[in-house]
Amino acid sequence: MSLTLQTIFGLDGRTALVTGSSRGIGAAIAEGLAAAGADVILHAQTEAATAPVAERIAEAGHETRSLACNLAEPGAGRRLIEEAEALAGGLDILIINASAQINAPLDALTDGDLDTQINVNLRSTIEMLQTCLPLMAGRGWGRVVGIGSINQARPKAIVTAYAATKAAQHNLLQSQARDYARYGVLLNTLAPGLIDTDRNRARKQADPDGWADYVRNLNWMGRAGEPEEMVGAAIFLASDACSFMTGETLFATGGY
Repeated sequence: MSLTLQTIFGLDGRTALVTGSSRGIGAAIAEGLAAAGADVILHAQTEAATAPVAERIAEAGHETRSLACNLAEPGAGRRLIEEAEALAGGLDILIINASAQINAPLDALTDGDLDTQINVNLRSTIEMLQTCLPLMAGRGWGRVVGIGSINQARPKAIVTAYAATKAAQHNLLQSQARDYARYGVLLNTLAPGLIDTDRNRARKQADPDGWADYVRNLNWMGRAGEPEEMVGAAIFLASDACSFMTGETLFATGGY
């Protein structure tokens, strides 16, 4: 086969589900996958939340569909995959981006905060993998990309529970990567550093000078990343370009 950018990175004929794709990194990745040729299914807690992203994808000449569910609810991960399979007739790519991050040191962590982060970041991942991996294996091709965090490897005390769940999420992907590699189903993690999303808006607005100083000294580039800077890595991990890579973490941190 002649190698071209399209045969290596192109996603024509593939269907992708991007969880948490109404904003931030998830929205950028969804738009990027569509531009690479994938049919993209958006996800948020409400379909209305994904409307702006769907409109941008449509303006770029691509079609998309949306599904809604709250991944904090038991069984929601399983239902989401089942609905995506029914909607598209098969799911090739799963981007696990939706997450809950509640900043609190260990001594201030409440039971409710812990439950939310475990349910969204860990339990729903288990449910989605239980449902999608056998189906992908049966079709002989699949890509699962977990959006992790630099905190899974270098945790900060303020995100103790979040960091732990992100480490556990990668562990899940890694354990299944071993079993599913023989079927052409590859599972990897994309772990960003600090990305300038609305998660950081309150902190930036409350102390602009402090934020600027923090960012300037955080990484070798001296800045936060942009959601769009995660798209290339996500396309790589979702395509045939990563055909000899599974169970790994790709860090995109600005130098850390």
